[in-house]
Amino acid sequence: MAKPVLVVLAAGMGSRYGGLKQVDPVGPGGETIMDYSVFDALRAGFGRIVFVIRRDFERVFRDSLGAKYAGLARVDYAFQDLADLPPGFAVPEGRAKPWGTAHAIRAARGAADAPFAAINADDFYGRDAFRRLGAFLSEPAAAAVPARFAMVGYRLDQTLSEHGSVARGICRTDARGRLVSVTEMTRLTRVPGGVENREEGREPARLSGAERVSLNLWGFTPDLFRLLEERFPAWLESHAADPKAEWYIPFAVDGMIGEGAAEVEVLPTESAWFGVTYREDKPAVEAAVRRLIEAGEYPERLW
Repeated sequence: MAKPVLVVLAAGMGSRYGGLKQVDPVGPGGETIMDYSVFDALRAGFGRIVFVIRRDFERVFRDSLGAKYAGLARVDYAFQDLADLPPGFAVPEGRAKPWGTAHAIRAARGAADAPFAAINADDFYGRDAFRRLGAFLSEPAAAAVPARFAMVGYRLDQTLSEHGSVARGICRTDARGRLVSVTEMTRLTRVPGGVENREEGREPARLSGAERVSLNLWGFTPDLFRLLEERFPAWLESHAADPKAEWYIPFAVDGMIGEGAAEVEVLPTESAWFGVTYREDKPAVEAAVRRLIEAGEYPERLW
């Protein structure tokens, strides 16, 4: 059985962060957050890396990352392009915003030909998370109907930023630990005694903080690409006229679950998660990485 593939979503330039944060160092040897994700994935049994990027910064990725990983695993590239749409559709005039994470994962359809994990480039997921997902993706499985996927679930209150609101997919599960639905909340902020979602035009929604959330650490089979292709035209028909609309992978998977096309096992983890949403988050991430190194989770220098 082929080893799982790691698909890294790295097409965003990090507008709130103010630069190409995917190659910004956070480790003592100049390691990036992606370096730690790749390190964790490789020791969890993954065998290949696919970076989903934009063509306009392909060279910096190849120079700074591709060469670094070439001796460790096969590295491939896929390109998220606004014009990569189903037949009969075109980019609306004035559209500049990417189509979202579901579209970014779809861009890897020619490269990810084995069970794969899809991750954000700028999130630190932790060793246990990759171990759990690697074990799930390495299980022998015949083609299944519904398709069988997985998602690593983190506690909401362990995934917030102290420097601004964040977007998270709030998960509801059944008694078997299967995902029932994902509700995307885009303005989550820590408040005394819990968390609030403060989206414009809506009443604030109060949460405890113990909810499991999606941080785009997913486990898929290549069946996902067929399911995305079947659903993308309908999403475009409903949303393409909105220049800010994004096709988020939690929304896409939520629809598949509702239609009975997919089942998603939620793999709970207590792994430390760190995100660099805002530039002010970086010192806290650097300090957290240092604590993990001192605890023996990582070597002083990864490579």
